Amino acid sequence: MNKTRPGPARCVMVLGTTSGAGKSWLATALCRYYSNQGLKVAPFKAQNMSNNARVVAAPGEQFGEIGSAQYFQALAARAVPDVRMNPLLLKPEADTKSQVVLLGQVSDELSQLPWRGRSQRVWPQIAAALDALRAENDVVVIEGAGSPAEINLHASDVVNMRVARHAEARCLLVTDIDRGGAFAHLFGTWALLPEEERALIAGFVLNKFRGDEALLAPAPQMLQDKTGVPVVATIPMQWNHGLPEEDGVFDMRSTAVGAVHTRIAVVAYPRISNLDEFQPLKNVPGVRLSWARSPADVEGADWIVLPGSKATAADLAWLRAQGLDAAIAAHAARGGRVLGVCGGLQMLGEALIDTVGVDGNGPGLGLLPLVTSFEATKTVRPTRQCFGAVQGAWRHLAGVAVQGYEIHHGQTAQHPAMAASGDVARELMPGLAWQNPAGNVLGLYLHGLFEDAAVLRALFGADAPTLDAVFEGLAAGIARHFEPRALDALAAQ
Repeated sequence: MNKTRPGPARCVMVLGTTSGAGKSWLATALCRYYSNQGLKVAPFKAQNMSNNARVVAAPGEQFGEIGSAQYFQALAARAVPDVRMNPLLLKPEADTKSQVVLLGQVSDELSQLPWRGRSQRVWPQIAAALDALRAENDVVVIEGAGSPAEINLHASDVVNMRVARHAEARCLLVTDIDRGGAFAHLFGTWALLPEEERALIAGFVLNKFRGDEALLAPAPQMLQDKTGVPVVATIPMQWNHGLPEEDGVFDMRSTAVGAVHTRIAVVAYPRISNLDEFQPLKNVPGVRLSWARSPADVEGADWIVLPGSKATAADLAWLRAQGLDAAIAAHAARGGRVLGVCGGLQMLGEALIDTVGVDGNGPGLGLLPLVTSFEATKTVRPTRQCFGAVQGAWRHLAGVAVQGYEIHHGQTAQHPAMAASGDVARELMPGLAWQNPAGNVLGLYLHGLFEDAAVLRALFGADAPTLDAVFEGLAAGIARHFEPRALDALAAQ
């Protein structure tokens, strides 16, 4: 799609009173809504803190990482995702430590700096990325982070009101009314902003509302009388909107309905990553996903999934401390399906070997005769591969071509001593996927497996709603629930 308006793009920004208020969801819906108006649209989030990342285009014909939310927003906008859409990505490795990814590439130097010390170093790149997107598009939909009224962070802010001021954005402030205290959240956030930043707030949004909307009166008008800002939308609670949750965490109340034929337990260790890739399973009729944090949580499961991890050795130690290692081994011994993705694959092997200090050493779960060695260089690339001669419980994947992506420091191979004694894992994709001789334990580096329709059809004989259908549903929803002409006024020149 070509740019249709002269000059830099109008910026529409979604701020929240808290994390989890619905910023990512609303920004995604706005991207598709404005694209449907014939406008060239791009998403932007200056800084994202998440271990849910995607591989996208980067300068110099390379590939880099951005937060998953901006990846989906780009698809909703019908734009090609690139690293400018999320120039700064922080991937937590511990409570006080994050890996810093700047314009798609890991920066060891920035990773060593204290939180407040980074802002002046990264702001020029953030501003340049936003300015470039504005020059190329008609509308840029910007997502904030947390709350703009985190006054302890205001002086070093690079993601909320500093971006809003730079872009002269028209801002929506969204709150989760289901939590309670929504009007206090909205007023308090507005009141804590400096006067010049309050002027950028164009509307309040009440999200996740349940009940009779008429019961809200007279609060919206009272809030407008105090702030001069109207409530422009009341959006009802939506359990099954089809998008991954903002932080990759699925709400049990949004689990697919219908007769359950497959129960899948996903192990929720502390540094889980890329959980958004399991969203399509939630959308398959008859599949029930649940978290597993204890042996009791995997009882009765048909599958146990070990997802990605930003700290594989530490999460494996946590798993053992919960007694989940024995529960997983017993499940596999009974013939139950076990799937490990990326860090989960590494855990399924015999050993983790780290001589460069990027993760840690330790024994694996011993369900695959593999060993993983960590390297300083991270593999980041899109990947298209075809499953080989898969056998056993996963046999329906045999010959299926899949498109996904890789993000990993580890390199995995057959355990030499075990291979010499005849204990060899069946390699299904060169260097990427293996299964045990019994065929019920599968490990692979490829993220995005369940986003491939061919995989869902092979495993379940069913399709999940396409992402495009999800985006259209989101756009139609906000068109119904926003005040007439409010959305168009936000993006007007």
